[in-house]
Amino acid sequence: MDEPVQQFVAELLQCLKKRTLVKLTLGNYKGDDASLQKILVRPVETKKGSRILFQYRGRTSDRVQNFDAAEAVSQIKDHLRSGFRSAHLFTTEKDLQLTIGKRSAKITAARPTFITAKLLPHDREKNYLVDRHAYYLKALGITADSGKIRNEARDKWKQINKFVEILRGLYESSNLKDKPLLKVVDMGSGKGYLTFAAYDFFGTQTSSSALSVIGVESRPYLVELCNQIARAGRYDGLKFVPASIADFEANNIDILIALHACDTATDDALHKGISAHASIIIAAPCCHHEIKAQMKSPELLAGILKHPVMRERTAETITDGIRSLLLEREGYKTKIFEFVATEHTPKNNMLVAIRSGSTAKDAAEIGREIESVMREFGIERQRLFDLLNDG
Repeated sequence: MDEPVQQFVAELLQCLKKRTLVKLTLGNYKGDDASLQKILVRPVETKKGSRILFQYRGRTSDRVQNFDAAEAVSQIKDHLRSGFRSAHLFTTEKDLQLTIGKRSAKITAARPTFITAKLLPHDREKNYLVDRHAYYLKALGITADSGKIRNEARDKWKQINKFVEILRGLYESSNLKDKPLLKVVDMGSGKGYLTFAAYDFFGTQTSSSALSVIGVESRPYLVELCNQIARAGRYDGLKFVPASIADFEANNIDILIALHACDTATDDALHKGISAHASIIIAAPCCHHEIKAQMKSPELLAGILKHPVMRERTAETITDGIRSLLLEREGYKTKIFEFVATEHTPKNNMLVAIRSGSTAKDAAEIGREIESVMREFGIERQRLFDLLNDG
């Protein structure tokens, strides 16, 4: 075993003895098991005492297994010999990144991402991807000091977990997994709940020094609040900047997030993502005033759309449908689905787009379909349509 690998294992032994282990991830798997992609390791508290939980993530399913400390170290050694080329150790003293190349291996050290290490209930791993003991959750009022979810924050907690679940699925099926530097921009980040969650998630997927997450928010007091939390939590690759979505200079973005950007601000964010050639775009559109104000009822639907609630729902459907078609015209594959159930948030549709690498062959046909829909409903302008066509 190469000296850096031996050093990494020795560091793991030490942190287990000192109980400073927060978590460990094994990735970049090049072994023979076609069903295996990644392993996440955490200390947990079980009925039999403290154990080390291994969560094996595959292409179609996950499984978990518990080991004692000695068994866990032996398992890590075996996995590093059998195909995992990357290991990231998070402790309360430091972070260590092990990278194994074809000819040699190296270790890079960084300041600790996490300040405290806690034994988590075993059941938490089965239900949530988000660590409820993460510093930002406490700072933002989602959890109490004990890590318990506050009653008034349960809906937000479910939203955060669902967002990370979606983010994980998109990331792991994309071409970004082996990218040396990952840049994520959250347009209209607000109080930063999902921005912090994205940083926390990607911090376990790549070296913290190779991760840049930016929250864009127009309200200066929220920018200052979020930057204070980022500094206190030692989230070195995360920052918040004061700017409107329309004015922010978006370059070299890998993942663009725009959740609940109001009305045409969603269109501005989508346009920024398309212009920056983002590999993944995630939007949860909010408000649809632009289309609703213009929309005329086709004769066939006049009796239906005379009801305000039906008119509003139709405006939402038409707006997000046009956005989806425009993204497809620009070379993205899209999906629109329910984000979280309406009892948790009324703003529950999510639009995701994955860049396919080339403009759709039937771009002209998609363009005609968009124009036909706009003509049928008397729509003369739509922000994203205008931005793309004017550009």
